[in-house]
Amino acid sequence: MTGMLPYGRQSVTEEDVAAVAEVLRGDWLTTGPQVEAFEADLAAWTGGVGVTTVSNGTAALHVAYAAAGVGPGDEVVVPPMTFVATASSAAALGAKIVFADVEDETFCLDPAAAADAVTSRTRVVSAVDYAGHPADYDALRTSMEGSDALLLADAAHSIGGTYRGRPVGSLADLTTFSFFPTKNLTTAEGGAVAALDPAVLKRARRFRTIGLVRERDELRHPDEGGWHQEVHDFGLNYRLPDVLCALGRSQLRRLGEFKARRDALVARYDKALADLDGVLLPTRRSWADPVWHLYPIRVLDGRRREVYDRMRAAGIGVQVNYLPVHWHPVFADLGYRRGSCPVAERFYSQQLSLPLYPGLSDTYQDRVIDALTAALRAGPVRSAA
Repeated sequence: MTGMLPYGRQSVTEEDVAAVAEVLRGDWLTTGPQVEAFEADLAAWTGGVGVTTVSNGTAALHVAYAAAGVGPGDEVVVPPMTFVATASSAAALGAKIVFADVEDETFCLDPAAAADAVTSRTRVVSAVDYAGHPADYDALRTSMEGSDALLLADAAHSIGGTYRGRPVGSLADLTTFSFFPTKNLTTAEGGAVAALDPAVLKRARRFRTIGLVRERDELRHPDEGGWHQEVHDFGLNYRLPDVLCALGRSQLRRLGEFKARRDALVARYDKALADLDGVLLPTRRSWADPVWHLYPIRVLDGRRREVYDRMRAAGIGVQVNYLPVHWHPVFADLGYRRGSCPVAERFYSQQLSLPLYPGLSDTYQDRVIDALTAALRAGPVRSAA
């Protein structure tokens, strides 16, 4: 590999290419048999919970919030340590976002903070499986007792993982997935929504299909003609086409292999960096079996920016995941202030993601380890007198 070593990368084989080519030569490019088949394949990973595919991970969140009935006057509880879409897709439906801090060590939504944030207006509490580590869903359920709110799992990082032996996708009322190229499997762009309640899943499927109603027994004017379809509630075109579902099905067959390689790379990082001064390594709870999407270290003593710059200069594509959502100007302009979620904000000031993807070789991983070690042992940069 030449140039910058990326922090994440898709793993595409000739079998993936052949699966896509077969669809391209067929009769269906948009909504065809591969869509339903991919949804069935995904349900095998969610413990049988029903799934609808969508066009990307942000669409999955938008669809899930819409299916939950989120609208003006509602509140949605969100941790700040996530990509902005976890919050912005609910805000786009008119909801007020209530940020609740994360737990130290896992940096997933803190159940105690969630309990303090829930009110009679809360429609959804959104947990995020940060870096692939599941949130503490049983504790979150307890924190929501007495509320009619739904629990949502933003599992963009964690498909294939388990919590207390139960699969991601079965842990919350709604679960959203992302199949972006750097994620645990890819459809190029793509995502999915799983829902425990079949009625909620039906609303999600309709919303992603422009709200169209085709079932004769639900039409208001069933005798209009065989071509007839109606829209009873607004939706959007968030469909994932057959050609990309074929890629997803091929990728999903290797999800176990992807997880095993990520586990092996994480174990190598853990061993190599265990005694390196100036960093803290990611933590795993005993009840979690993560699918590590990120390897997030903490760089101590205020040196994160310096180490980032040095590693980038050495050709290592480290990344920072993420800017706390309430720090984005769009939320600052709405009155959200820094300092409101101190655990997430402190973590952000230290966080650095090292390269992690199934195609990363041991040799290239050693290059990452050597570059990090050199950056830390070089000593802090001192300004000229």
